[in-house]
Amino acid sequence: MMKYKCVISNSSPLMNLAIIGQLDLVKTLFGRVLVPQEVWHELTVAGKGKPGSTLIRQAEWIERVELEHHTLYPLLRKDLDDGEAAAIALAVEKQADLILLDETDARNVAELYRIPKTGVIGILTRAKQHHLIQEVKPLVDALKTQANFWIQPRLYDAILKKEGE
Repeated sequence: MMKYKCVISNSSPLMNLAIIGQLDLVKTLFGRVLVPQEVWHELTVAGKGKPGSTLIRQAEWIERVELEHHTLYPLLRKDLDDGEAAAIALAVEKQADLILLDETDARNVAELYRIPKTGVIGILTRAKQHHLIQEVKPLVDALKTQANFWIQPRLYDAILKKEGE
């Protein structure tokens, strides 16, 4: 398994995996994950009482950190929500090896800053490649039904075909 020194996450991948009972995949694949204070707030304060929120709060490997430099964050806030903007700003600040993001706009901005990225689907396919899970399909289906995760039908079909499911 590839070792990452610095992985930053937005709220969506963590919350969605927690909802379907697969949050530990992130820890197993990436080790410690940093989240900016804004993401922590989305997950544990604004998200309090939502499925997965307690699991995230108890995960000692998720470390909340403050942005040290606040110049990029306000610029990113023009096009992204608080958590996405803070996660990308933190990834730039820390020169992250990887950022966990699902939303298209945020992924496009991360690409502009040349930050390697993956989302919840990428995490599941990595988990299968590393034999942490047997199949991707039941978990993607659980994301759709339990977490209301939206995935384009074409992408859904392509992933399952690639994974031989």
